[in-house]
Amino acid sequence: MNTPNELRYTKEHEWVKVEGNTVVIGITDFAQNELGDIVFVELPEVGDEVTLDQPFGSVESVKTVSELYAPVSGTIVAVNEELSDSPELVNESPYETAWMIKVELSNPSEVDALLNAEAYTQLISE
Repeated sequence: MNTPNELRYTKEHEWVKVEGNTVVIGITDFAQNELGDIVFVELPEVGDEVTLDQPFGSVESVKTVSELYAPVSGTIVAVNEELSDSPELVNESPYETAWMIKVELSNPSEVDALLNAEAYTQLISE
C-alpha cells in the first residue's frame, strides 16, 4: 500500500495534506483498494461547512457505499468536480488526481490529532 509520509491520516481512511491554513482531503490507497471499483462519488458544495468526524459525502463502489468523514472542521473552498464524471480516478490516483475537497481550517490544532504515515501503516496492518 502506498502511504506518503508527507500526509496525515484518519482511522476512517481519509488522508489530509496541509497547505498553510487549508487542507486537501481524499481517501487512502488502502481504502480504495478495500472498496473495489469506485462508480460514484458524492461531495458537498463549495461554501459548505464540515465538522470534525461528521460525514461530508460518500463513495460508492461495486461492493458498497461508504461515508466520508471530515478529518477537520472548516469551510469547503474547493471541490474536485472531475470526480463526478470520472469516479474511477479514486482507484487510479487516490493521492494526486482524486483529491476530494479543500477545506479552510476553523481549528488548525485538529490536524495535530491526525495519524502520521507510520501510525496509519500500523493501523492498516493490524
